[in-house]
Amino acid sequence: MSTEETEKKGFFLKFLDNVERLGNKLPHPFMLFIYLAAGVILLSWVLSALNLSVVHPQDGETVAIENMVTLEGLEFILSSMLDNFTGFAPLGLVLVMMFGIGLAQKVGLIETFMKRTILNAPAKLVTYVIIGTGVIGNLASDAAFVIIPPLAAMVFYSLGRHPLAGMAAGFAGVGAGFTANVLITGTDALLSGISTEVAQTVNEDLVVTVVDNYFFMAFSVLMLMIVGTWITERVVEPRLGKFNDKYADPDTVSQTAEQPTAQELKGLRNAGITAAVYIAIVAAGIVPPNGILRGEDGTVVPSIFLDNIIPIILFFFIVVAIAYGTTVKVLQSTADVPELMGKAMKDMSGFIVLIFAASQFIAYFEWTNLGTFIAVTSANGLEAINFTGMGLIVGFILLGAVLNLFIFSGSAQWALMAPIFIPMFYFLNYDPAFVQLAYRIADSSTNIITPMNPYVPMVLAFMKKYDNRAGFGTLFSIMLPYAMTFLFIWIAIFVVWNLIGLPIGPGITPGL
Repeated sequence: MSTEETEKKGFFLKFLDNVERLGNKLPHPFMLFIYLAAGVILLSWVLSALNLSVVHPQDGETVAIENMVTLEGLEFILSSMLDNFTGFAPLGLVLVMMFGIGLAQKVGLIETFMKRTILNAPAKLVTYVIIGTGVIGNLASDAAFVIIPPLAAMVFYSLGRHPLAGMAAGFAGVGAGFTANVLITGTDALLSGISTEVAQTVNEDLVVTVVDNYFFMAFSVLMLMIVGTWITERVVEPRLGKFNDKYADPDTVSQTAEQPTAQELKGLRNAGITAAVYIAIVAAGIVPPNGILRGEDGTVVPSIFLDNIIPIILFFFIVVAIAYGTTVKVLQSTADVPELMGKAMKDMSGFIVLIFAASQFIAYFEWTNLGTFIAVTSANGLEAINFTGMGLIVGFILLGAVLNLFIFSGSAQWALMAPIFIPMFYFLNYDPAFVQLAYRIADSSTNIITPMNPYVPMVLAFMKKYDNRAGFGTLFSIMLPYAMTFLFIWIAIFVVWNLIGLPIGPGITPGL
């Protein structure tokens, strides 16, 4: 990059440097929750000494701050520790989902699907397909970050287009579209579990299910494909200009993307047939008015299907993974299935450790009544200044997008924000699922421009293979149009969606 270009981007680069420096000073998410739990204990001691309390808007009862620096508080810390962890809603939901999704990933089904989809896309539609596959590929979590961007770069180069534009499109789909999908994923289970855990601190009957954001998130896939393609072809590619392989690694530009083998394609076909049969069986139980998976009165919302969506999805991924794995001979005996599931669970070890600390923090927040105190006080203050409408929700989205620059883990950030904002918005008559949806927009959009994203250095390394002059400034200047455009268009759709009154999921509207 020339000195002139660096000077033009001086302010932006300095901003990114500050984000990186501040983010690096934050402790590991596990320790962050430990420190926050300790902070809750100390804050409860101070505020209880001041005899602070609020009147609960629902039942009119006075809620006082409970002091944890007491014998009763110490007993709660010790006696509840295991229950806080094992009873934490997201733990079981996510681990069960990963049995199926992890198996599909370990047998190679998801990677083959992504390769097949991208490499066989028509030239005119290749950008749409790359972004769409990247968004849906978040089903494989980290694997999509590793597979999609370099594969997209090779496809663009083979078509005579700039490979960095292809890499940017792939990274935008996987990163900025991380929370959207047409399928129910581990992200849905994780976030809805945290939301339910927090929502039940103010109303034990509140439940946020994995499908409560489905309608909006499924539509978002189409939006991301259209907007992402426009940015790639109208903004990023023209700015990059014609690709010059003078600065590229010769070995990289001589590489070609490998098509799936005949055996892998056969496995993909068998997995598709199995998926179709499974979906037909489930549909037979939910589509007819008297279907066995409907509710007691023949309803779809609620129904046995929605109440048990997690095991239904689990079995779906298991059967299609087995169909693929046996065809490609990755699964040669029944013992291979639990073995690969076990390997998938090893990848979840960091999540399990994080959940232990997060569950203690949320439990302390609930026991001390700090969450209720902050929520009611904040809600009353916002009502007093008449700031309770859609502008407040948009402000919440923008706050989440900024915080995401410093805390990359979506689950960690939501575990921090949910105990404050779900009760606050609840007292303003907003459904917890609606608040969760607003957070998901914020969390996804800025994933691709935060230096805290552990895959940013990896994508930069891929970029340097095509242009050895590339640096962090190059990467972020390319990705910034995606992040900002996705964020503001997503907010606009979010506002219009709710003004029209469309449900964001089965039976879910903004208000309670």
